[in-house]
Amino acid sequence: MKKALIVYGGWDGHEPDKVSALFAEMLEQEGFSVTRSDSLEAFADLERLRDLHLIVPIWTMGEIDPAWSNNVVNAVADGTGLAGCHGGMCDAFRKDVTWQFMTGANWVSHPGGDQVEYRVNLRNSSSPLVEGIQDFSIKSEQYYLHVDPAIEVLATTRFPSATWFHSSNREVDMPQVWTKRWGVGRVYYNALGHHADVFDIPEARELMRRGLLWAAEGKDAALRDGVNGDAYRSNKKMI
Repeated sequence: MKKALIVYGGWDGHEPDKVSALFAEMLEQEGFSVTRSDSLEAFADLERLRDLHLIVPIWTMGEIDPAWSNNVVNAVADGTGLAGCHGGMCDAFRKDVTWQFMTGANWVSHPGGDQVEYRVNLRNSSSPLVEGIQDFSIKSEQYYLHVDPAIEVLATTRFPSATWFHSSNREVDMPQVWTKRWGVGRVYYNALGHHADVFDIPEARELMRRGLLWAAEGKDAALRDGVNGDAYRSNKKMI
């Protein structure tokens, strides 16, 4: 049976308990054994993390022991999937630049605050993660992120929607849903999810469900191919 670990906490405004329960339900319906933890100490055992198919961080504006963060970095490099949403993954640990590198971005602003009306535009892609899903509208926070150019963008949103200092620039299509690789592991991110009810939108829910499963499938691929992250490791100073 595939095993997933959901670690939730940090800023309560993102409803980490509700979002973690929702994602646990999604995964259990797909046959996963899911462990939910409200402590970052769940990241303290590297071998346990390596044994998982999937790690789902739902933790906003926190601080993490560098050793625990490094355990996640190495487990994902060895094939454990990483998938998450909104501030729970790309605003998890603002001081941890390696975490930001692994996840593909760091949050910098949501101009207009909550309840901004905007469109999520699906990329014309051959990826099965977006197949059959149409563009949709949402009323929530619209995430502006500083983004890794290596990501594979699956959906964008156009800025500016709300007027602020950034509005004096040209319009930009900001990535909102993407995948990337970290060693032999798969990383999936969805910028939606300010509150749990965002996933009442069928398109948002389906995007998240597919992303969770895609990230987890990387573990079986790594095991099948007999590979891990060793080919990518280096003893050079990275930060």
